[in-house]
Amino acid sequence: MDIRYVDSAPRKLASFDPEVDFEPDDIAHLAELFHTPLDGSYNWDYRVADNRIKRLYELGKELNWNASTAIDWGQNPDHGDQPPLPPDAADELIEGYPWTGYRPFDELATRDKLKFIRHDFTWSLSQFLHGEQGALLVASQLASCAPSFNAKLYAASQTFDEARHVEVFNRYLQTKVGFAYPVTQGLKDLLDKILTDQRWDLKFIGMQIILEGLALAAFHVARNDTDDPVLDELLYLVIRDEARHVTFGVNYLEEFIATLSDEEREARAEFAYEACIVSRDRLISNDVFRYFGWDVEDARGALVERGLNADFLNMLYARIIPNLKRIGLLTDRVRPKFEEMGVLDFENLATDGDIDWRALERPLDVSSASRTP
Repeated sequence: MDIRYVDSAPRKLASFDPEVDFEPDDIAHLAELFHTPLDGSYNWDYRVADNRIKRLYELGKELNWNASTAIDWGQNPDHGDQPPLPPDAADELIEGYPWTGYRPFDELATRDKLKFIRHDFTWSLSQFLHGEQGALLVASQLASCAPSFNAKLYAASQTFDEARHVEVFNRYLQTKVGFAYPVTQGLKDLLDKILTDQRWDLKFIGMQIILEGLALAAFHVARNDTDDPVLDELLYLVIRDEARHVTFGVNYLEEFIATLSDEEREARAEFAYEACIVSRDRLISNDVFRYFGWDVEDARGALVERGLNADFLNMLYARIIPNLKRIGLLTDRVRPKFEEMGVLDFENLATDGDIDWRALERPLDVSSASRTP
């Protein structure tokens, strides 16, 4: 086993075509160390309270799925066998693409426009993969450091969920796409902060409320936009898991945050705000702009000016802001900062703490994935 330790995440595209890019010396596990003063905890009271957390844990067991068999991976060809798009389908795809009307995109040849669309799509899926690896690492930490027995059990079940998510996104990128983009610096910085903080509840806030909320919004958008049955099934299954994870975080943190001092609560509220800023900035595909030779600042400015990600940001904050209010982290000190972002209109929407048990308990049915949210 060849393990190579690196100082930072690689910054180049990763190809999954062994006949083109991999030499024998290139096959290695690239590992980047992070150090954390994590304080773990035993829990010597093995009685499991009959509450919402236990019920969510039971659902996690009942709704388990096997990534190899629950998804029909043969519904579309692997990346090496994909037929070219028919001209009419290509024209329709380009015409409806959000970057149409932006000069650098319009100046690309049709073939390169389709290539850009593929890279932009792959960049998003790559961030899903990197985010899920971060969630896997954080969930494994929570199993050790969460103080209550119920939370340890749930965190253990979530760790297995996250392992499946890493598995399916990695398999999709390797077999259906053929390459992947590196993690964005914003997402990496947020994951580093969550993983290396010694306070277990900041891990909960950063992962269960912010990153899982971001993931749910992104997965819903991706599922609405895809006509690929494999990706549709994959996202259906992942979304079902992620909904439980966010619900767990809201319900558990709501009770814990109430026990903190005002100073402790404000520190958590400031962290949540900073995590929202990082999450917002992680939505910009700078690496794709660089790959195609675009001016990054000009492209970023065009994205903001033309509101290309406005709908997604609204979906993101419509989920996160009510949850922050529910758990007590929309404090008077951070409210002006969120008001400046223009997201306080969402604060009174329904939260993920309001459990729709009928929806969460619905049996898995991949055959109806395209119809069932």
